[in-house]
Amino acid sequence: MRSTPPDRPSARSGWRRLGTAAAATAALLLAGFGTAAQADAAPSATAAKATWTATPCATPQHKGELACDSYRVTGGLTAHQKEQAKITGITPKAADAATPSGYGPTDLQSAYGLTSAAASNGAGETIAIVDAYNDPNAEADLATYRSYYGLSACTTANGCFKKVSQTGSTTSLPASDTGWAEEISLDLDMASAVCPNCNILQVEATSATMANLGTAVNRAVTLGAKYVSNSYGGSESSSDTSYDSSYFNHAGVAITVSAGDSGYGAEYPAASKYVTSVGGTALAKATSTTRGWSETVWKTSSSEGTGSGCSAYDTKPTWQTDTGCTRRTISDVSAVADPATGVSVYDSYGITAGWYTFGGTSASSPIIAGVYALAGTPSTSSYPASFPYAKAGTSALNDVTSGNNGTCTTTYLCTAQSGYDGPTGLGTPEGVSAFTG
Repeated sequence: MRSTPPDRPSARSGWRRLGTAAAATAALLLAGFGTAAQADAAPSATAAKATWTATPCATPQHKGELACDSYRVTGGLTAHQKEQAKITGITPKAADAATPSGYGPTDLQSAYGLTSAAASNGAGETIAIVDAYNDPNAEADLATYRSYYGLSACTTANGCFKKVSQTGSTTSLPASDTGWAEEISLDLDMASAVCPNCNILQVEATSATMANLGTAVNRAVTLGAKYVSNSYGGSESSSDTSYDSSYFNHAGVAITVSAGDSGYGAEYPAASKYVTSVGGTALAKATSTTRGWSETVWKTSSSEGTGSGCSAYDTKPTWQTDTGCTRRTISDVSAVADPATGVSVYDSYGITAGWYTFGGTSASSPIIAGVYALAGTPSTSSYPASFPYAKAGTSALNDVTSGNNGTCTTTYLCTAQSGYDGPTGLGTPEGVSAFTG
């Protein structure tokens, strides 16, 4: 049982497997539906469940490329829209591009005890977003997202936003790609939602190979980013330990990596001992609890849900003490990833310009990068993946204790339990104290 939490009012085997009205309402949308329901009104019993599809970059187009870890809602009602129905008594239309239908900044900050930190912290910190290919509309789409939710402008002109290639060039950028553009919009918006005062560095790799994405990680660090989010992955290989040394061994830098979306099974680079591997949850309002939110392991089917597992190659970092895996265990921590309880994103490149709801562990990785940024610059010799382990079992983390992402012989590697487990790690953030050290 947690003590009074911070920031709370009182009351892939093979390359990536695919998974399957009125002014009051507008005001509620802008607020992110952060308030408690006023009545027990619920959506119609016939309201369609949310449906979604993997983003195009979830299917690698070329041999040797890694996959992004994201899904886009295509119909039905999201958790956010169902909350709208509880508040207004009106069942909304299915998700469309006209208005946000997923969780916004207010929701995410509330869910993870970050409201005060998001308002006060992050100035001068830089979160790097590493993805493949170019999104030519990235800055404009980010501006729309931030303006809608009342966040300060983050532009090239004011020095908050910068986009570079893996070589550091601001003019010679990779080829544009519609699928990776969706991923980029998701990542930029989630970093903004959690740390609105942070600067953002978008680093675009020439392609989605580990060599190019890893080079982009190195570029982000060279350019001064202390928080680097990576929302992609692929099968483990015997080359992973060399990739660790070449791309991810950056002391004093918090590097987050999505755990994957194909259910139980280890991916790389989430398996790197130098990164914070980030699992995924289903996030829902729970007005009967002090926190006001509840979470379970994200699982849609046997082949779709958060990744987890025991690495076949990477050695166990000294701060991991679970005994059912002799090598590195995935994950460390987690955040929302279920598309049915997904997040709002604005995107316009190669798609009808507008608002979409996204899920996948591509959402949880930049969220956790943002939490690290709110917590402050890591010490120069530290490995920030170790920080949450110092707060294991405390109120600094929301322990996720229900759900699974598949079947496995060592139960905790695929099933939530009290304390550490593979799908959600040590839990989700409750403030920033578990992410500083």
